[in-house]
Parts: sequence; C-alpha cells; structure tokens
Amino acid sequence: MKSVPFAPLDPALYREIVRRALAEDLGWGDVTTEATVSPEQRARGIILAKSTCILAGIQVAEEVFRQLDPAITFHIRRQDSERCASGDVIAEARGSAAAMLTAERTALNLVQRMSGIATLTRSFVDAAGSITVLDTRKTTPTLRALEKYAVRAGGGTNHRSGLDDGILIKDNHIRLAGGVEEAVRRMKKAGQEMPIEVEAQSLDQVDQAIAARADVILVDNLPLEQIREAVKRVRGRAKVEVSGGVTLERMSGLSTTGADYVSVGALTHSAPAADISFELEPDA
Repeated sequence: MKSVPFAPLDPALYREIVRRALAEDLGWGDVTTEATVSPEQRARGIILAKSTCILAGIQVAEEVFRQLDPAITFHIRRQDSERCASGDVIAEARGSAAAMLTAERTALNLVQRMSGIATLTRSFVDAAGSITVLDTRKTTPTLRALEKYAVRAGGGTNHRSGLDDGILIKDNHIRLAGGVEEAVRRMKKAGQEMPIEVEAQSLDQVDQAIAARADVILVDNLPLEQIREAVKRVRGRAKVEVSGGVTLERMSGLSTTGADYVSVGALTHSAPAADISFELEPDA
C-alpha cells in the first residue's frame, strides 16, 4: 500500500484493451466514413482540452489511432499528470482521415475517462493535507490497470490492484470466520508475507484488531470523533485507514484525525469524464 511513483503505463497493459474497444465500435465497418471520405484523404487532427483537467491516457489514445493507421504521426504536446486549461492542444495527429474518424470516439472515450479520474483524484489530494489518498477495487471490469494508472496520474496512491496482492479482512470475512481475532489468526497461519489489514465498523472491533496485532486497521463509516478515538487507541501500533462516505467536503476534517490513509471509491466509480474533443481538418 506504499506510494507507487508515477511512471508511464506499459503498452502491454492496454494494447489488447484498445483492440477490443475498436472491435466493439467498428463491428463490420464504419459505414458513414466509408461512404463519405476517400481512402486517400489525409487530415490533421488535434486533441483539445475543453475545460480544466488533469491529463491521463494520452498514450492510450495514441494507440487507438495507431492501430488503425500505423503510419500516423502523433505529437504529444501535454503529458499525463499535467494540468490542462480550456483551449490547450494536448496532441496533434496527421494521417489517414478515414482512420482518424473511425478511431475518434474510442480514443476520446478512453482519454476522457482516464483524465476525469485523474482530475477528481487531484482534487482529493489537494484537500488531503498529510493523509494519503488511496483508490479501491471499485473499478470498471477489465479497465482496472488504466483507471488505477489515472489515479496515480492525479497524485493518488493505489491500494490493492487485485485480490492476490494485498490482505484485507472485511466484514463478511469476519462474520464467516467467527470474529476479528479468529480471522486474523487464520490469516497469520496461512503464512502470506503481506501486511494484514482489518476492517473495523466499531470501536470495539478496533480494539479487537489491535489485540490481534493487525498491521492496518480500516475504520469504516465511523463519525469523525470516533475516527479520532480509534487513532488514539491504536497509538501507532498499526496504520489507520479511513473509508466509507468520503467526500471532498469531509476531507478537511478527516485530514485532522491523525489517520494515515483515506480510501475513496468515488475516484474510479464516480469520476465525471473530462471535456476533451478531437477536431479534424483536411491536410494538404
């Protein structure tokens, strides 16, 4: 759960996603473009920010265009994680007009979605003070790698990328195991060399997680004063993560609790798409 440095996204993580997305949109062919645009027509296109946003996914957008026109020239003017203002040219492309028309919607869908996540994440990070902003697994199926990358582009930190790379004992695990301490005991017996995180929905469960020597205690849907009390009880023996109903309006209060992390499902499940357009003109 430590911070992952922001780095370019490995193309191997999105080439197949792009291929499937194009196949979904293209079907048997782009009947409008095939009838109205000559295969020989060349065009110049620009990807343009229409409102302030944090950019994410511009290389993914490039891959969309390149899969339909491998010879396209694509010049990136603004980099992922940069703040773009309305009117900023993000990238410029020159190549087959028909290919760019066909690729346009898929490319925009991806870069708008990813930039929306990065923009919302940056808003939470700016409001967070010293508390670390984490994402969750509440992502679009098959798009998790892209959406978690967008969180990093916005300055956030990835929590678990999947069920195999982090331990989180949640309420259902606790009920099925017969209690917090028993669930932690079973987890330790399994011998997984990862920090053990336990969800606590009450101060009593916080005490149980402390007694079980959990490494991270996730206080879920507790009011502000109870979060502060939980941090006092922990006394540095575990990290404390806050979750449940986290909004931008609550961030100023949560940042004063002494908790280490705040996890925000809204970063990926409720981020509005950024307003980005693609404009084409004939290229002599």
